Amino acid sequence: MSIKIGIGYDIHKLAAGRKLMIGGVEVPYAKGLQGHSDADVLLHAICDALLGAAGEGDIGEHFPDGDPQYKDIGSGELVRDVYTLIRNKGYAVNNIDTVIIAQEPHLGPYKKQIRENIAAMLNIDKEMVGIKAKTNEGLGDIGKKGAIASYAVVLLHKED
Repeated sequence: MSIKIGIGYDIHKLAAGRKLMIGGVEVPYAKGLQGHSDADVLLHAICDALLGAAGEGDIGEHFPDGDPQYKDIGSGELVRDVYTLIRNKGYAVNNIDTVIIAQEPHLGPYKKQIRENIAAMLNIDKEMVGIKAKTNEGLGDIGKKGAIASYAVVLLHKED
């Protein structure tokens, strides 16, 4: 069996007049994330982790932010496209672990739904999806409630 590991990271500024999407879940909050797409930092980090593990570059190479077809696109669509790419290469997702870093809002009430969304997108059992939410202890742009970031690590496997 061949196994591959990938890591992803993303960060976006918070901005007025946008919905806050985290893991494909709309989280009620006064601001949303600024970006070309819906700016879902968790799903973008997952895309980069999947692409990295498969040796397929990064999210910006596949979905350039200057391309109008991706303007305001839901990031779940990007994850599904990346998932199709890795499946076409013969890989399956073994498990994924993530961290969301946000001073606000409190994400605890949304973690179950986020976990279920990601498991469905990647065709894996929800027990194979780790979702952690942390604050930045008041430090930097995240700690000052100006941004949200996320990390993701994924393990892919392929039967040889």
